Amino acid sequence: MSEKDLDSSNVEYIEQIKSKSHFKQLEWDMAIGLQKVDNLKPSKYFEKLVKNNVEGNLTIEQVEKDLKEYYTLKEKQNDINHNEMECDLVSTRIVELLQIDNFELSVDYLKYIHKYLFQDIYEFAGEFRKIDFSKHEKILNSDSVAYGDSKTLKESLEYDISLEKEKNYKEMSIVEVINNITNFSSSIWQVHPFREGNTRTIVLFIKKYLISLGYEVDNTLFKDKSIYFRNALVKSNYFNNYLNIKEDNSYLIKFYENLLLGKNNNLHSQELIVKELF
Repeated sequence: MSEKDLDSSNVEYIEQIKSKSHFKQLEWDMAIGLQKVDNLKPSKYFEKLVKNNVEGNLTIEQVEKDLKEYYTLKEKQNDINHNEMECDLVSTRIVELLQIDNFELSVDYLKYIHKYLFQDIYEFAGEFRKIDFSKHEKILNSDSVAYGDSKTLKESLEYDISLEKEKNYKEMSIVEVINNITNFSSSIWQVHPFREGNTRTIVLFIKKYLISLGYEVDNTLFKDKSIYFRNALVKSNYFNNYLNIKEDNSYLIKFYENLLLGKNNNLHSQELIVKELF
């Protein structure tokens, strides 16, 4: 072939337009993927409802209505799978909040997200825990992160958020943005203000915060790497003075580099294992 035959300069560019169904599917993928942090899987019935919503046959309101009717019937039949119910209902709430264009950088808004997500699941939805606790972590050989003191949860969060409000992300380089959002999300997660559902609540809080700042967020990462994200939060907050182990947020930074920069860092939870503890 001649040079002229291989010249594409006169060929028009084709605009790649992504459909509404594509973005709907990404939202559902994120919402359902986040449930993996608590080892929850959706019901088959819910998967059918999601498919119908993505295809435009059901609104999100109809999905919620059908789900409530489904689980009301299951309850009467004494045949509820509570893990599936939590996954289905909380996933729906996440998608609903993603479609609402609002955000407030405040403790009250964090509590609002928790209450909205878990209103059908926990009677303590939206309320801060009143007890101290620990949690056995696999990557820590059953050791635990030191979570926030139950007596000072609100004060700790207000302090972290007050520091965040002083930042001007528009004046930052993307590297500075990633470092700052890493530190902020790590700090408020360490507080662990709720008895259950902390990671899911904080992921949605941070995602809506980033959107409010004008950043595009890759939903597919939360679909596929939600467990890695939680383990990275653990690693960023764990220290052990006796074994000279320091907090390490480098893995969380890798996640945010993929999320905001489109990098292709390998994200494997095995790399997060604190070997000194085994």
